[in-house]
Amino acid sequence: MKTKILMVCLGNICRSPLAEGILTAMINPDNVAVDSAGTGNWHVGDKPDKRSITVALKNGIDITQQRGKQFSTYDYEIYDHIFVMDATNYSDVIKLATSHTEKAKVSMILDEIFPGEAVDVPDPYYGGDTGFDNVYAMLYTACEKIVSRLAI
Repeated sequence: MKTKILMVCLGNICRSPLAEGILTAMINPDNVAVDSAGTGNWHVGDKPDKRSITVALKNGIDITQQRGKQFSTYDYEIYDHIFVMDATNYSDVIKLATSHTEKAKVSMILDEIFPGEAVDVPDPYYGGDTGFDNVYAMLYTACEKIVSRLAI
């Protein structure tokens, strides 16, 4: 059975598409499925932000086929692990959980690097291109830890 992982941010155009692309590049797709979603619905059906696409391509990852979707309670049934990008996303996703089992699936992605410190992945949307490079580096390190910890 495949391990299913969901990356979640606010709009599903910057951080979570990068996290999806990075982790997908690190795993065997026969064993693991990775997807992403946003807590908001503003970008459903949209491609990732052009700056996310650019930083991904610069690092050898193509995320141009991804399309935005909104997180739903059904995602708790589908995914084994749900990684959120910041404390607000965490709160929004946890509010939709109906059991301890569902809540246990959710964690902040940077807890992989900074356990228990509740460090947010900064939203690069309103920043410059450097913000996207910094977010990519953080997510890359976190995804390496995920691969190692989950042995995927």
